[in-house]
Amino acid sequence: MQQAINRLLEIMQQLRDPERGCPWDLEQSYRTIVPHTLEEAYEVADAIERNALEELKGELGDLLFQVVFYAQIATEEGRFTFEEVVESINAKLVRRHPHVFGELEVENSTVQTQLWEQLKQQERGNKEGMDSSALDGVLDALPALTRAAKIQRRAAHVGFDWPEIGGVLDKVEEEFAELRQAKELKERRIEEEMGDLLFSMVNLCRHLGFDSEGVLRRATTKFENRFRQMERRIAEEGYSLQGMDSQQMEQFWQKIKEQKR
Repeated sequence: MQQAINRLLEIMQQLRDPERGCPWDLEQSYRTIVPHTLEEAYEVADAIERNALEELKGELGDLLFQVVFYAQIATEEGRFTFEEVVESINAKLVRRHPHVFGELEVENSTVQTQLWEQLKQQERGNKEGMDSSALDGVLDALPALTRAAKIQRRAAHVGFDWPEIGGVLDKVEEEFAELRQAKELKERRIEEEMGDLLFSMVNLCRHLGFDSEGVLRRATTKFENRFRQMERRIAEEGYSLQGMDSQQMEQFWQKIKEQKR
C-alpha cells in the first residue's frame, strides 16, 4: 500500500512541476480546488445513495486526490506535508478514542458519542479560551439541513433537548400552526415561520435517527422518478404536459402513485 501512496504523491508532484507539469494543475490554489472537492464529496455520497458500490472505489480515489492536491500546495509553500496530514488524523483518532486505545470503558455507542463530543468541546475550549460555546466550530458553509442538525446535536449534548419524541412532534405542530396563522394574516413573518418549521422538522429527523439531508434527498429523488413516469404516461396516452391543467396532471399523478403501491 505504501508503494501505491508514494506513486500517487509522485504523480501529484509531477503534475505541479513548474517546467514539465500540467498547466491547469499549476494554476490551481487552495481556493480554486474547493468547488472540485465539494463535487467529489457529493459524488461519493451519490454513489452510496444509489448503492452503486462498484463506482465507489473510483469516487473515493477522486476524493483522496483532492487531499493530496492540497497537501502538495502546502508542501510547496513550506507549511506541511501529506505525511503530516496523516500523522495529524492518526493522533486525533487515538486521542478521541480512549476507550479503544486507552483504559477507559464505555457502555454503548450513545455514551461513546457523548464522550466524543466532550473531548471535542475540551479541544475547542483549549483553542478558544474562556468565551467558548458548545456551538463553536459548526461551519456556516455547511448545507443548511446538515448545519441545523449539527447545531441541535451540540445543544443536546449539554442537555438542551426534548426528553422524548412527543415534545418534538408537539413543536412541529406548533410551528405549522404559526405558519398557517402568518399566511392567513399575510404577515411578513411567513419566511421566519417557515424557517422555524424546517428547523423543527430537522429536529424530528434527528430524534428519529434519520439524516435530514438524506431524507430530503431521497424524497426529491422519489418525486423526480414519479414525475418522469408521469411525463412518459401522459405522452404514451397522446397528451402534452404543457397543454394540461393542474387537475388533469393530478389525475395522472395519482395513477402513478397507485401503480407504485
